[in-house]
Amino acid sequence: MKDSTNRGFWQRTAKLYAPFMKSSASLYDAIYTHCLPYLTPEMEVLELACGSGQFSFRLAERVRQWTATDFSEKMVLEAQKRSGPQSLTFEVQDATNLPYPAESFDAVLIANALHIMPSPDKALEEIHRVLRPGGMLLAPTFLWKTGIRQQLGTRLMELDGGVRPLCCLIARKK
Repeated sequence: MKDSTNRGFWQRTAKLYAPFMKSSASLYDAIYTHCLPYLTPEMEVLELACGSGQFSFRLAERVRQWTATDFSEKMVLEAQKRSGPQSLTFEVQDATNLPYPAESFDAVLIANALHIMPSPDKALEEIHRVLRPGGMLLAPTFLWKTGIRQQLGTRLMELDGGVRPLCCLIARKK
């Protein structure tokens, strides 16, 4: 039976994800730099689909509290192997069914993930619910040039549940 959530793919690739993404360090640096002006020291931030913490460790240093989540237990375990700032915690959570009270966070970061989620609309509803008034959604997504490495990665994700194109966005809740 096909895994419609993509969870199986991320569970199987958790140990390989961080080493594989090291070749995209310049892209991660660009997204990190782009996010910095939106973060302030008093913020409480929720990160969805944190993977093994590529953004979590660096950006958590800039805010009061950073809650990094992923629905893959193995991805969270990989992230927890590293030490980070005291402001950073990791949790296993489903972006489409968050346990947090309404209006809990000043910002939500979901990087490189909405376009591969089976139900991005549900994730966006949850993001809207947990954002405080005036809170900000940061949803950067980088697009690779075409090449064999990218075609292979995309094909693997397609086999496990599909890849959908999505525009990048930064939005503020009214």
